[in-house]
Amino acid sequence: MLKNIVMIMSKYWKVFLLTGVGYTLLLSALTVFFGTILGILICLGRMSKVKILKGFCSTIVDIIRGTPMLLQIYVGYFLVPKLLPFQVSEFAAVTVAFAINSGCYLSEAFRSGIQAVDRGQMEAARSLGLTYSQAMKNVILPQAIKNILPALGNEFIMITKDTSLASTFFIGEVMTSYLKVKGITYLTMECLIIVAVIYYVLTKVLSFIIGKLERRLRTSD
Repeated sequence: MLKNIVMIMSKYWKVFLLTGVGYTLLLSALTVFFGTILGILICLGRMSKVKILKGFCSTIVDIIRGTPMLLQIYVGYFLVPKLLPFQVSEFAAVTVAFAINSGCYLSEAFRSGIQAVDRGQMEAARSLGLTYSQAMKNVILPQAIKNILPALGNEFIMITKDTSLASTFFIGEVMTSYLKVKGITYLTMECLIIVAVIYYVLTKVLSFIIGKLERRLRTSD
């Protein structure tokens, strides 16, 4: 088995490490980036005093949290190209589905982060002449993001592993690389071991980087 693993890596390392890992990290980064923006918007919508907006955002979160991610990816894959007036790639459609899922979960983290900021901060900002939106943007949200940095880091790690679901549509991430190489070599177990090691190393490296960032932020306090 070890001989086969070495043979696969020596022959198909570009498929696994360049294409697979590259697409996995790209999909994860785009998901967390747009998911963070969407999460902030959904959070503010759920905290809004406008009942229609609050109800809409709450409904979206309930639907996303109550349905499997794979189902959401299917819906995004088939629905997004039909909704947009221009052509989008399969990768973009899957990314939209991942970002919506991530945004809904992150909205809860942002809400807890905002609520953890002392209410006096908002009152002080408003007393200085800032509007509610200015105070939220310049005073509250920066502190809230700092409060939920561990949650953001965990979301990035979770999304990195969940990108394996995107292999259903062969968009190029690690599990897609596994399916391609397995189809050529017929060495299922060896390819699975390689994929497991890649995901393990990715999560360990990301955990280390996020941990260092958190410690640096705590030191700056």
